[in-house]
Amino acid sequence: MKLNSSSLYPLSTFVKHLSRLKYTMASSTSQNLTLTLPAGSPSELDFDDHLCSEKREQQEHQSSLADSPSRCLAGELRIERAWAHWKKLGEPKFIVAPMVDNSELPFRMLCRKYGAQAAYTPMLHSRIFSENEKYRSQEFTTCKMCVTRGSDCRRIAHYLPNSVLMIRTLYWKQLEEWNLIVTMSTLIWVCPQRIARRGNYGAFLMDNLPLVKSLVEKLALNLHVPVSCKIRVFPNLQDTINYARMLEDAGCSLLAVHGRTRDEKDGKKFRADWNAIKAVKNAVSIPVLANGDIRHMDDVQRCLEETGADGVLSAESLLENPALFAGFRTAEWALGGEEGNKDGELDQAILLVEYLKLCEKYPVPWRMIRSHVHKLLGEWFRIQPQVRDQLNSQSKLTFEFLYNIADQLRELGVRIPLYTKDAHEGRTSNGIAT
Repeated sequence: MKLNSSSLYPLSTFVKHLSRLKYTMASSTSQNLTLTLPAGSPSELDFDDHLCSEKREQQEHQSSLADSPSRCLAGELRIERAWAHWKKLGEPKFIVAPMVDNSELPFRMLCRKYGAQAAYTPMLHSRIFSENEKYRSQEFTTCKMCVTRGSDCRRIAHYLPNSVLMIRTLYWKQLEEWNLIVTMSTLIWVCPQRIARRGNYGAFLMDNLPLVKSLVEKLALNLHVPVSCKIRVFPNLQDTINYARMLEDAGCSLLAVHGRTRDEKDGKKFRADWNAIKAVKNAVSIPVLANGDIRHMDDVQRCLEETGADGVLSAESLLENPALFAGFRTAEWALGGEEGNKDGELDQAILLVEYLKLCEKYPVPWRMIRSHVHKLLGEWFRIQPQVRDQLNSQSKLTFEFLYNIADQLRELGVRIPLYTKDAHEGRTSNGIAT
């Protein structure tokens, strides 16, 4: 069954079907978050049976909470449910943030290989998603191997809706049995772009908090999985704290906080406010994720320590360095600063080839591939700009052409390594430097 813009069902019908969703999570402006399991974790299909096997009784209690609709829970039980689901997800600390056209399946799998434990899928436009089959098949993807082996499982759907349309979209997903690959329905109010203002979504819904609260309440009351939200901060700290508490009271079970306001679009110009994230973490009782200024693993460590957050999100830095969570850093953050960094015997050209091979196996739109080539090889192109010009002049891309781009740069003597810290400095079991 397919739904389109003319398919208008009573809300009660949507609620009836939404209440059966088993694996869908919601965020603040509608984005898709793909949560992947840490290395060595059980796969998607048998994940529940392996959780806390030594404490079976506790597991069954947490599982029953995680699968209970919020309307059946209140107060402390709802908070307990949020933490039970967080544990069920594997408590990921290193997460790929949602990015428009950039956190598609091949890129998520590449980040997963290099330490990411969870990942949002690209932002999806709910109207187009509900009406256009091609858009759905290209933008919302996983693979059988990912689901059975855990390399791209537990993704959290991220949409750009306004109330009823989101409910209809989630209802369609349930009918198509997408509940097998999505773990949370996520509402995301962070997009600060002008298109978000025109469409009345993203960070601009911060001007209509009653609507935001209503969206979270409606989903939390009728879904069998927790609702997650992702927000930006207000200029006034108390407004941000009140915002976070409102979302928690409305039924949010996992809150990701980008430590910049919606007007602070330039991540290099404006530092993320980790103190605001810390204040939110101290003000609510649900798991909180920190977003902003995560450029290498030292930032990860400092952010977790300074904010008390339960995990971190990284976006722009991962586009340039998908191996960030494996302890690699770009020359910008390795040279001219602290000592103890060495050539990690990995570079962006190697990562590009790995990414292209994944794209050949799991096709995505060429615009996404082109964007990743520019992000990965940006510094290389500055040394040999004529190679970049060749890429820009190529209206129709092929994998052969792109592989040749990487080879050509090497032949021209270009190599910018990614760096790691010397082994003697030590690392903890989760990859954070000691």
